[in-house]
Amino acid sequence: MLPNKEPNVIELDIKKLMIDNIVITSGLVILFTAIQYICFKDFHFSFWKMIGGTILFIILYIVFIILHEAFHLIGFMLFGKVPLKSLKYGINLELGVAYATTAKPLYNHAMKKALLLPFWMTGVLPTIVGFYFNSTFLILVGAFLMAGAVGDFAMYKKLRKYPNDSLVQDDPKLPKLYVYIPQEENDNTPR
Repeated sequence: MLPNKEPNVIELDIKKLMIDNIVITSGLVILFTAIQYICFKDFHFSFWKMIGGTILFIILYIVFIILHEAFHLIGFMLFGKVPLKSLKYGINLELGVAYATTAKPLYNHAMKKALLLPFWMTGVLPTIVGFYFNSTFLILVGAFLMAGAVGDFAMYKKLRKYPNDSLVQDDPKLPKLYVYIPQEENDNTPR
């Protein structure tokens, strides 16, 4: 099987994703706060506790954004078997987003797993731990990071229509993927 020479391009609309992120974040924050209140019923307001919680939330949020991108890199290596030297990590100041990418293409099945790994590790897991320890700031960080994976889910959804053995190349600068669909070697399709 040889890949097509012309890739299919998956590109995300950043403005739409930002709106989706705000809506989903708001919904998860309201939902998780209500669940916490219903389950624990010990919701107390304290100005100093709120200030301390806000500072802790901001610090954890920044750390978890960094971890979110690091888990993409881990996913590229774990599921896509790419070498460490092919990985790149940083912040795109123009778009206002952190990114993790690899210079090596991954099979579609590996890329889909690498896209969703951060959702589970930096969104779902902290939320579960937050509920277990009745930690509002950890629950909220999890809610923000779950919603922050909206772009990952958008790419995952678009990748689902392609065969698992398609090769997916991540764009090094933009939220864009190039999908090379394999073709049978004996077909007569021009290459």
